[in-house]
Amino acid sequence: MPMDGLTLGALARELNRVLEGGRVDRVQQPERDELLLTLRAQGGNHRLLLSSSPNNARVHLTRGAKRSPDTPPMFCMLLRKFLVNARFLGAEQLGADRVLTLRFEGLDELGDLTERRLVIEIMGRHSNMILVGPNGRIVDSARHVTEDISRVREVLPGLPYETPPAQDKLNPYAAQAADYLCALRPLVGQRLDKAIQQSVSGLSAQAARELAFRAAGSETAALTEALLPTAAGKLAAFFRLLEDVPTLLVDEEGSPLDVTSFPYLSRDPARQVACASLSEAMDAYYLQRDQRERIHQRAHNLRRFLQNALERDEKKLAIQRQTLLDAENMDDLRRKGDLITSSLHCIPRGASKAIVPDYYSEDMREVEIPMNPALSPAENAQRYYKQYNKLKAASDLVLDQMSANEAEIAYLEGQLENLELCTTFDELTEIQQELVRVGLLRDANKGKKPPKIPESKPHHFLSDEGIDIFVGKNNVQNERLTGAALGDELWLHAKDMPGSHVIVKSTAPGNATILQAAQLAATFSKGRQADKVPVDYTLRKYVKKPGGAKPGFVIYTHQQTLFVSPDEKLAKRLSAEDKAARA
Repeated sequence: MPMDGLTLGALARELNRVLEGGRVDRVQQPERDELLLTLRAQGGNHRLLLSSSPNNARVHLTRGAKRSPDTPPMFCMLLRKFLVNARFLGAEQLGADRVLTLRFEGLDELGDLTERRLVIEIMGRHSNMILVGPNGRIVDSARHVTEDISRVREVLPGLPYETPPAQDKLNPYAAQAADYLCALRPLVGQRLDKAIQQSVSGLSAQAARELAFRAAGSETAALTEALLPTAAGKLAAFFRLLEDVPTLLVDEEGSPLDVTSFPYLSRDPARQVACASLSEAMDAYYLQRDQRERIHQRAHNLRRFLQNALERDEKKLAIQRQTLLDAENMDDLRRKGDLITSSLHCIPRGASKAIVPDYYSEDMREVEIPMNPALSPAENAQRYYKQYNKLKAASDLVLDQMSANEAEIAYLEGQLENLELCTTFDELTEIQQELVRVGLLRDANKGKKPPKIPESKPHHFLSDEGIDIFVGKNNVQNERLTGAALGDELWLHAKDMPGSHVIVKSTAPGNATILQAAQLAATFSKGRQADKVPVDYTLRKYVKKPGGAKPGFVIYTHQQTLFVSPDEKLAKRLSAEDKAARA
């Protein structure tokens, strides 16, 4: 479920237990809407992640680490000033709402102990992180909210901090059965889960459906007058007896689907994994999801640039093809010039057309040639010769241009495909740096030393025969993989389409491994949505990169072709990374 009030309440209790007496050692802001606080507590270091991302806003302890930007944002520097070495006093939830206050105590400029609050408001696209000073005024926030953005509540430095407007709902931690009875009675006739969510603060739709199931035995039961007392009593009992049991809901393949602070009775117990902590469950759920979304956001500008460049090249190609079509008639222009020249003595000046014998035909029949009356017959002949020479020169030039243009179109399509395969920010940076090197993208860091990034790693798979298969995610990885492969190892690539280089690390792979490697090549290609994809395979020694070719481009010989179906489930099953994570 999203981080609703129940989950946030359980998380607050977990933070108070784990971080009791802790001190802040480090403050990082790896993303504009994400903070990472390192605290030393109870003999260990703990990373506290706070995110106000519109789709993944959350708070939890994490084992993950991120690289900070070279220049920390202003909000980060401010937090370092006030929170580093501050003592953690506790986490407090606002009723059952999705607002969490982290209290810290540290020394001010005069050396006096001062309490400051870091407030995390989890409200979808309105999520925010706000530092509040001892006087109750906003010191700064991750996102400034002006009057133009919200007439209800401004969030700006210097203004008094006001909590988000309260909803007219019950606080489930304080409500009694009679309170639920009164709140639900006006909603008789509605679906029970909708009535519960409308009446009780801090519940997501998933949690409301679970409570409806516990009260009526069905997630979609209607709220009736007869059911009302039972529902009110079971709701009161649920919150009174609620215990924190962090649970991860998974699909058939074990991938995280949801995180809850208590087990669901409405879900298959076999699909619910008990976790040591809620933070551990949230780490497992959010890690890949949040990374995918951030990579997608980060890749947006690159994708737009590549698409614009691709559209521009496709328009140029259309013009070039039209030029070649026009050039098909250029010999007719030269012939007309020759015929006018051979009959100059027969054509009067000012004629709008010339009727002359066609010396190129066997029967010497007469042909009619349009003329410009403002020009002499000789000038008309020269006009046809000029048109012929212009088209001839253009056709010779356009063939070379078309070849270069088609190569660039293939390269851009390949880079768009590579963007879809990126799973880390470093791989995205490799693509950006490559576009700068080939001269397609302006260097934003011109004159500066380019950022040093660790060498990214390709996909690693293990066939059912136990043979390693590596799949590149971008041109840098493709060239690195192919360049390092042994001559007698197998190389694969989707035929005549953008895709990854695939290397089978064996000089004698079985047919099953070759088939699985071909399916991986199809899965990591532009044809991944097709029913069948042709995949070429050959020995690495028959793969060459032409001199001056763009990154990732190769030619090859001695190939054979398999027609295979892309299979993402197979890729997931054979993934060595996933196997290691599950182990």
